[in-house]
Amino acid sequence: MPPNPVPMAVSPSRRPSSSPLSPPDPDPDLLRHLLQLSRDVSPSPPPSWHASLRVGHNFSSVPRNFKQLSLLFEELLQHTRGCDFAMPRSASLCFREMFLVFHRVKALFHDSSGRSRAFHLFRAERLAAELHEQVVDLATLLDILPLAELPVSEDARDLVRLLLRQFRRSSTAVEPAALSLRRDVLELIAEIERGAVPDRDALQGIFLRLGLDDSRSCGREIDRLERDISDCAADHRWAPVMVALAGILRYAKCVLFGASIPRSDSSAAAGGKQSSSALENITVPADFRCPISLDLMRDPVVVATGQTYDREPIVRWIGSGHATCPKSGQPLAHLELVPNRALKNLIARWCHDNNVAFDASDRNVTATVTSNNKKPADRDITTPAGTNKAALEAARMTASFLVGELAVSPSTEAANRVVHELRLLAKHGSDNRAFVAEAGAIPLLLPLLRSDDTGLQLNAVTALLNLSIMEANKRRIMHTDGAVDLFVHILAKGATWRAKENAAATVFSLTTVHSYRRRLGRHPRVVELLLQMARVGPANAKKDAMAAIMGLAGDRENTGRLVEAGVVRVALEVSGEPEAAEEAVAVLAAVAKKGGAEAVAEAEGAVARLVGVLRRGSDWARESAAAALVEVCRQSGAEVVAELVAVPGIEWVIWELMEAGTERARRKAAALARICRRWAAAVEAERTARYSEMSIPASSTTVS
Repeated sequence: MPPNPVPMAVSPSRRPSSSPLSPPDPDPDLLRHLLQLSRDVSPSPPPSWHASLRVGHNFSSVPRNFKQLSLLFEELLQHTRGCDFAMPRSASLCFREMFLVFHRVKALFHDSSGRSRAFHLFRAERLAAELHEQVVDLATLLDILPLAELPVSEDARDLVRLLLRQFRRSSTAVEPAALSLRRDVLELIAEIERGAVPDRDALQGIFLRLGLDDSRSCGREIDRLERDISDCAADHRWAPVMVALAGILRYAKCVLFGASIPRSDSSAAAGGKQSSSALENITVPADFRCPISLDLMRDPVVVATGQTYDREPIVRWIGSGHATCPKSGQPLAHLELVPNRALKNLIARWCHDNNVAFDASDRNVTATVTSNNKKPADRDITTPAGTNKAALEAARMTASFLVGELAVSPSTEAANRVVHELRLLAKHGSDNRAFVAEAGAIPLLLPLLRSDDTGLQLNAVTALLNLSIMEANKRRIMHTDGAVDLFVHILAKGATWRAKENAAATVFSLTTVHSYRRRLGRHPRVVELLLQMARVGPANAKKDAMAAIMGLAGDRENTGRLVEAGVVRVALEVSGEPEAAEEAVAVLAAVAKKGGAEAVAEAEGAVARLVGVLRRGSDWARESAAAALVEVCRQSGAEVVAELVAVPGIEWVIWELMEAGTERARRKAAALARICRRWAAAVEAERTARYSEMSIPASSTTVS
């Protein structure tokens, strides 16, 4: 008898409630599928993993036992080919149930094989229990299988009896080596929480037991662990520990194995923007990026103007005293943040399809923003690392170690590796950005913008872009001597368009501070180089250049310089390109609002182009086009309104925008409709007055 009572039938509750699986018919097909499944089950963890990660006996024995069962199915298949044997109904039912059990076991092993080592270590009991449940089901089925009625050899019957005895010995016990390793990892985390730097030999010993013996294996483990943290967000017991271990892995990877070789600097120079190691070679859709941080949004929220931002950056923006929408520049009627769940689901699905970690909780921000727009005392911005002392300490140690290595890097190659690690570290979380900057990275990174090495230059400017997202780091960058000139150097002579794009994105990030916006605009070459990039650059370069120009246009003093440099003509040209149309039309709206309405009105074809955007543009582009037309019509007189009214179908376009546009777009469309009505009323009044004047002399003669 087995240690645990074995039920006489497989519990229906153990079957997947919504599984599309159904056992094939007839019996020979079923046997062929069982034979294939018995061969397909692969061990997890993989055989190359350290013995400490064998969380239970079943994880190594079950795949081997399944393969032995294939002998039974082979014999039955051979017999069915040579005669008209009819499978007993009870045997057929058993095999159909086995088919479902085999599929569940295969799915369990397949899912487990893609998990991190830490996942196996910290969830060992649960994994062992899930597999034990399936083994118990299989033992039940083998126990009631009518072997005596099946045309198989005595050797096959003996094999089934042997496997049945082995399956009955199944248990949920976890291997002592795994429990010992887990205790040591927990002690390491506790040591780092106390602020102690771990002993290098002890750290290396734990990593060897985890099967991590080089930089590449550590990188893969970090990527997998980040995905597992997302999946385990509801597991309150182990999720914080896994977050802490992810931070320690980054630290140990650098300390034990050195900074890793950048995986794709050359290809990245021609591709989409890089982000984390998981996003290194993937172009994130523009709609999924936060307009403030330029990062993949994890917790998108909608502000009063209808624009969507990631929660943490917009809360920091509002908390720092701003009362306007960063993207449109419009005043915020209220400071409520509404979750954009539809977009969040789309981002999560995209991340899943592209094998990118998506942890909505890693950007969770709870904020109380007062109506008077003062920075609230109880504002709480948290990430997993932000609520995890060990992860924070590990991040701080990683930043300090890397900056120290950068200061003494003996070669360009060594510096490039370190800067690449800093770039990735600064990509995630305000705490990481603060630690990197506090360790003194910015004065070391800025001179590297003049490097002749393409990869080093790109990594340096991207690291500075990531750091500039944090408000305090904007000040550190702008207060470093020669910083603006160095970004101008990249805009003018950057080795790749990617470097130029990220330099322009950094300028945009810096323009969110009013005084820096004016200072950047006063530089004799910033405007010139951004407009040149918008004219001749590839799609991404045009987009980033227009975004930076939009940031500069938020200051009235800069508007004159922009207009003199030809910003209206360039923006009109770029507005016809789908990738950068939104930013280009937003530039026209900003210029018109800040004193450049006459320049927009005088540009040939400007009104027609803006109406075209109203017809076919995205929500934000239509909103900006309506805002630009309102400003131009108000400030440039009746001639522009007449040109607008003369456009065929303009009434329908305005009405449709009032019905289906964003909140701000509806307001602007209503204002545009009022302007058109007033113009029409004025024209009608003038016509009536003219007719009246013509009829007065005739009337006077008749009376006399």
